[in-house]
Amino acid sequence: MRWIRLWALAGGVLLLLVMAMNVLAVVLAAFGSSFPGDFELTEVGVAVAAFAFLPYVQLVGGNVTADIFTERAGPRLLALFRLLASAVAVLFSLLLLWRMFEGMLDQRAYGHVTAVLQFPIWIGFALALASIVLWSVAAVLTLRDAIADLVKRG
Repeated sequence: MRWIRLWALAGGVLLLLVMAMNVLAVVLAAFGSSFPGDFELTEVGVAVAAFAFLPYVQLVGGNVTADIFTERAGPRLLALFRLLASAVAVLFSLLLLWRMFEGMLDQRAYGHVTAVLQFPIWIGFALALASIVLWSVAAVLTLRDAIADLVKRG
């Protein structure tokens, strides 16, 4: 759990750096200069940061829910819904891990790079994969907790 929290904080720091870079790019543009590759760095940075938040959101149960449909449900039914949501998160995170890994291998094999900075795209995939591994761990932890909660309410 500690690694998941630290990873989310790192994602937040990355997002702050991307924002600072964008401010710098705007200031430079106001004085007739430019920041080469700012769009590329923004694209990769925001994607990596967004993936970094997924494990933490899973761990703390921060996903979007439709409470209007469950506001009258009892504790046992809510526990069942949490179990189902965690099971779906485990399956989806593993599916995404598999497909993103294959995508990373393709990006690396074909040598795809960004247009301006020539930054290897597969590096962004690798960082996203680390987030997905942590998301899978968080999903398994929440599934474990949901099973225990359902059994307790049993």
